Amino acid sequence: MAISVDTVYQRVLAILNKEQRGYLTPVEFNLLANQAQMSIFEQYFNDISQFSRIPGNDTEFSDPLENLHEKIEFFQKDGAMTFSSSNGGWSLPADVYKEGEIYATIGGNKVSVQKVTKKDYELLITSPLMKPTNKNPIAYTYLNESSNRITKVHASALIEADVRISYLIKPADVVWGYSTVLGEALYNASNSSDFKLHATEETKLVIKILELAGLLIQDIGTYQVADKEDKQKIQQEKS
Repeated sequence: MAISVDTVYQRVLAILNKEQRGYLTPVEFNLLANQAQMSIFEQYFNDISQFSRIPGNDTEFSDPLENLHEKIEFFQKDGAMTFSSSNGGWSLPADVYKEGEIYATIGGNKVSVQKVTKKDYELLITSPLMKPTNKNPIAYTYLNESSNRITKVHASALIEADVRISYLIKPADVVWGYSTVLGEALYNASNSSDFKLHATEETKLVIKILELAGLLIQDIGTYQVADKEDKQKIQQEKS
């Protein structure tokens, strides 16, 4: 799944050197590499929204929506939420980046929890006709005094047992680690961390980093070439 950080760095340097566009230090590369990784990761959600509105296809390996879900799968987790008797709510796992479905085990049955606004939550739990039950619990999320996200879950009563959430984590930081030998930075795998994106994103990473590098070294030529390549690749994926 991972993409070699050294492979991407060497490709970026090779292109910059070939075009005589300058040099990207390891510190600069690490900064741009993480920015590029997050940019590609965030684009997944915009693309899913777009592709969800158009019909898919039955051709194996080429349905864009299925491909996107495959790329995101690596970042999906399922974790227990922690109940606090002091506020009667549940706190999220520490590594949540984007929240997914909340579900609870009530009376031995696993049921999906519907997320609502605070206003609707307060209205529903007091409504004689629409009050949540053990089969259709509801929840709303708020920030407490410490700016922590707290979720209140209510079925026939306030739930204090087994509540879990499916969620996404964000990609771990990328590091091109090195040791200095005779004043030169040499790649050191032991203190490096590869890209966590799908293997098919390697070319897109190189293009995106070159695009950012063009802005960093104030070389409009590098930026324009990389930006053109980036747009062409995106267009190919969406056509």
